[in-house]
Amino acid sequence: MPQPVFTTALVGREAELARLAGVLELARAGESRAVLLAGDAGVGKTRLLDEAAARAAESGTTVLTGHCVDLGDVGLPYLPFTEILAAVAADERFAPVLAAHHAVDRLLGAGPDAAGDAGGRLRLFEAVASLLADLARTAPLLLVLEDLHWADQSSRDLLRFLLSRGFLARPVGGAPAHRLTVFGSYRADDLHRRHPLRPLLAELVRLPAVERLELRPLTDGEVARLVRARQDRPLPEATVRGIVERAEGNAFYAEELLAATDARVGGVPSGLADLLLIRVEQLSETAQSMLRTAAVAGRRVEHDLLSQAVGLPEDELESALREAVGHQLLVTDSRNTYAFRHALAREAVYADLLPGERARLHGAFARLLAGRGNAAETAAERAHHYRESHDLAEALAASLEAAGHAQRVGAPAEELRHLETALDLWPAVDAAALPTGEGTDRITLMLRASVAAAHTGEGHRAVALTRAALAGVGHDADSELAARVRYTLAGNLLGVDHGAAFAHSGEALALIPADPPSPTWVWAAATHVLAARQLGDDETALRVARQALPVARELRVTDAQADLLISLAGLEGCTRRTPQGRERLKEARELARRSGNTTVEMRALFHLAIGCFESGEFQECLPWLADGLDRARRTGLQAAPYPLEMRYLQLLAMYTLGQWDACLGAAADAAEALPPSGGFALGPAWYVGVARGDRSAAEQARKLLRQPFDWLATLVAGIVLTDDAALRGDPQEAVERARTSVSALSEGGRLPDAAVRLVALALSAVADRAAELRRSGRTGQAGQPGQEGELDRWTDTATQLVELARETAAQGKPAAPQGPEGQAWLARAEAEWTRAVSGPDPVIWERTVVAFDYGDVYERARCRLRFAEALLVADRREEAAAQARAVRECADLLGAAPLREQVDALVRRGRLADTRPSDDRVSPLTAREQDVLRLLALGRSNRLIGEELFITGKTASVHVSNILAKLGAASRTEAVAIAYREGLIPRQANASG
Repeated sequence: MPQPVFTTALVGREAELARLAGVLELARAGESRAVLLAGDAGVGKTRLLDEAAARAAESGTTVLTGHCVDLGDVGLPYLPFTEILAAVAADERFAPVLAAHHAVDRLLGAGPDAAGDAGGRLRLFEAVASLLADLARTAPLLLVLEDLHWADQSSRDLLRFLLSRGFLARPVGGAPAHRLTVFGSYRADDLHRRHPLRPLLAELVRLPAVERLELRPLTDGEVARLVRARQDRPLPEATVRGIVERAEGNAFYAEELLAATDARVGGVPSGLADLLLIRVEQLSETAQSMLRTAAVAGRRVEHDLLSQAVGLPEDELESALREAVGHQLLVTDSRNTYAFRHALAREAVYADLLPGERARLHGAFARLLAGRGNAAETAAERAHHYRESHDLAEALAASLEAAGHAQRVGAPAEELRHLETALDLWPAVDAAALPTGEGTDRITLMLRASVAAAHTGEGHRAVALTRAALAGVGHDADSELAARVRYTLAGNLLGVDHGAAFAHSGEALALIPADPPSPTWVWAAATHVLAARQLGDDETALRVARQALPVARELRVTDAQADLLISLAGLEGCTRRTPQGRERLKEARELARRSGNTTVEMRALFHLAIGCFESGEFQECLPWLADGLDRARRTGLQAAPYPLEMRYLQLLAMYTLGQWDACLGAAADAAEALPPSGGFALGPAWYVGVARGDRSAAEQARKLLRQPFDWLATLVAGIVLTDDAALRGDPQEAVERARTSVSALSEGGRLPDAAVRLVALALSAVADRAAELRRSGRTGQAGQPGQEGELDRWTDTATQLVELARETAAQGKPAAPQGPEGQAWLARAEAEWTRAVSGPDPVIWERTVVAFDYGDVYERARCRLRFAEALLVADRREEAAAQARAVRECADLLGAAPLREQVDALVRRGRLADTRPSDDRVSPLTAREQDVLRLLALGRSNRLIGEELFITGKTASVHVSNILAKLGAASRTEAVAIAYREGLIPRQANASG
């Protein structure tokens, strides 16, 4: 491919150029690599890439370049790749290779439509990757993608595929090595926090074959060298210093300032736009007019299109173009196309247009594009130009064309934007000019837009669109359309309002008769099953599912059949935790995959994963999750509901297995790609934060509660805030958080299964307070007028909480009994209740430790701590010490500082460390009697001795009697005196007594 020829040397980029050259050398040796070049506008990204590309071409590398353009909210699906493929198609050398990959013809406007072909998008991606790999077998290949900050979502998805799943992956078996390199550039200063490129960059730079290259500003010395190199005459030092100072390391600023020194105007404006316009004003009136017209077309414009839009005689146009190119405002390429040398130049010229002039020129380009071939491929551009020219009827029609094109090439985000544009324009267009025909009414367009919104993970937007569609359905509307609107709205509401979802799906079923059978009725039934299941109405869900499944089979609506099979896996006894249930889920996954319904496929994968999790098979659930998340990435659905839940479950599995650092790392990697409503997916990382004493985790959880209600977000926030309050020793807040969360999560009179966990966490705080009250003696006086004893209040609260846990656990029996996790949390709730009302019981705590043996590392350690306390009360010191050591080891391994502090405090209070007399004299007392003797020396009563040593007062009294007998003392005071005289306790022991 022809490469630009430079008249001046590249300045100040020697290190960066060497780095790019090294990457190209690795690729020539068969090690494919990619470099993402970041820098502010004007810092020199394009110049560096052009230099690297020119050198690569000189060494025999094929260079293909694609550009992204800025058309506001209008997307041009796959634009940079379409440009690259057009260059390949125009080169006869590549004809045999291109002919072997018919799937890419779709991007060239020659292939079959992808509408209704759910797997077409993936086949397209694989075909592009295969084509590039085949081209690289002919010669090393460099792919240059410029201005990725303007890339449409479909181009970003294809780039993600190429770098993560395509040609950067190492060949397997005996396949030849790839010789491909990708250089991509983007404006770092354009990437605001919500910019769609940010999550993709965060994902790509983690790949071993991808690196980021930050293009720093030039130093003052380099700017001075650049300025002098651009001039063929000596410059005054003051001029150079002024340019260096004003340019602030930006090569483009420096060049513009330099060029402006020749302008016949007084002074140099401070803003870059002013500088650019000064350059423009140096041109003739004809050249300025031509440049303004070119700015309306965009960053690039073909010669023929520009010629028609300008309307100048060919010789005058050529003269104007030569003038603009000579002043380095426009550049040319081998395809008879003109481009502004820098995007900022085009933006400045465009902004200087008068409103009427701008509208007129947009209208001219729209009409010119409409008169050319490939109408579908130009629809997005025409929609943009018609809208800017205020021709709303034509803008509406072109937007619908663009939406159809985006759907055919598998670009749901662009389809959504075009459909929303059409819906916005609809009320402003005269009724006579509105489009007609099947599927072009406003309600159907809203449904299409809601589907596209759901596919891109914009759940709240999908709900808003379907609500608007419902509001627009009149009483005389077609019953099938009215039913579709209602079950679509129900599906979108499933994660927001279960009751409303159930009501709308029920209305949809009522609108469509079951006989004769129809796909609309089947989907209404499948949606109603889901809504009934989430509302706890299993009887209705089972009845409707059994009625609908044979109809789905008869009509061969395989994705609805798969959806019903998934629902039935939780309704007919063979739950997702059983082998039979998992086989049914695998069958559903395969049916969904074959039908191309990715949403249903991911639902099946989620249930396969969570079935393993609920069975305590955490390692087994991770492959299902990895499969589902990979599928979501490849189809652009990472932000859809099931992938978000799979992300949460993946992190939860890591948390439960004790892989806390991996959990935090995965959460950090995923954070950039999550929508605002998907914050709950990071919940397990906040569980780690709470366990490690990080108070910011609680603040993150509170943010979830400030957003519109979401069931999973409420659950995550409840767990984090309840546990945080318990660890801070605030039982009142812990109980309030648990109760509030259970109330919010309960629907249709059914308590959430998670209530058991929330109750157990709150009970631990209540039991801690009860134990503290017993040790200190501040139990209050239950019979005192106007006041209830504090200990009695907390034991009553504990009883109320454990009853709530018992009621929740009983809900699922016998049809869906609690799994290992639920049983373990119920055992902990019972043990904490016992600790609150009567003190720790070693038998109950031992059962609880065993219950958590299913794999929850941290909770098992927390229960072993309580078990150690109970063993101390039973005077089983050696066993208690062994449990304490195990807890300490686990706390250190996890980095759980609060747990480590708790076990250390237990060791100190229980005197579990090896403490012997200070000299070698053999004591007649046992280790426990030594502990009791030291407390006797501090003046403790038998009751207080028992509380500090976790034994009963009666047991302490027995130990005191034994000490008196062994020392031959008649009283407690005499026993202490004898112990001091015999050196059995050090003198400082009673310093504080």
